[in-house]
Amino acid sequence: MLRVDIRELQEGPVRTEGKLRPDDPAFEGLDLDLAGPVSVTGQLQATGAGEYLWRGQVRGTLRGECRRCLTDVQTDVDIDVDAAMFSSDPEAADDPDFYPLLERASHIDVRDVVREELALAAPARLLLCREDCAGLCLSCGADLNAGPCGCSATAEPV
Repeated sequence: MLRVDIRELQEGPVRTEGKLRPDDPAFEGLDLDLAGPVSVTGQLQATGAGEYLWRGQVRGTLRGECRRCLTDVQTDVDIDVDAAMFSSDPEAADDPDFYPLLERASHIDVRDVVREELALAAPARLLLCREDCAGLCLSCGADLNAGPCGCSATAEPV
């Protein structure tokens, strides 16, 4: 359950746990190719009047292409969220350290935190399939990881 009824927090911290499918609306508009569901675990607690703290973990797998040889690459994402603050205080609405809540909010949904953390953790450039990836021949396009291509071009990985 990644959406918590605020009334539950009156009794103490509430454990949050769930999986978000790659097609979940929380990921809409992000240019992420998720290889499977994103696992989310954590704990939400009240910290004051209208303020709440969530700490948790976000785990998933991103996929794409090696930037040198274009083979399929998968990279695991394992994010520890140390402190995500939610607040119904109107003055906190413009503070980037807080997730705003309506003054009379009845629920807190941590999916916005998951979305932001995944977007920040995604590599700006896709990773290499391996550190010593030789890439493709600039002349004939052969995969140089399989060995020399035999053409006369001197290839340098991109």
